[in-house]
Amino acid sequence: MHADITSYNRAQQQGLDTLCDRLATEIDAGLPEAESKVWHGGPVWFLAGNPVVGYWVRKTGVQLLFWSGQSFDEPELKPEGKFKAAEATFAATDQIEPAILARWLKKARDIQWDYKNIVKRKGVLERLSPT
Repeated sequence: MHADITSYNRAQQQGLDTLCDRLATEIDAGLPEAESKVWHGGPVWFLAGNPVVGYWVRKTGVQLLFWSGQSFDEPELKPEGKFKAAEATFAATDQIEPAILARWLKKARDIQWDYKNIVKRKGVLERLSPT
């Protein structure tokens, strides 16, 4: 786990620190080739410079965000924002289903929209992977 992510997790209140550690461990295992760092205030994993998954501690728990998640066809993921992102929120570690999270992480690798170049394209997203 990246040192900045470990620091982020340690800074959370008791219970949420463990939840964050579990998410980071599962994401690292599911996307071992990804680069990770704290970006825009939370841990984020990138493939080829493109953000694919991250999490943030919120008042309601830990928000797990997949940048291309609306394209995953997963009913547990809820749309977030005006682009293609989708989220799930966890309040406790036992709410994480490893098989479901592994499936989402595989889709995060296989289904990507090009957020890396969204500014250059003036807010227009292009699909990086086949439909």
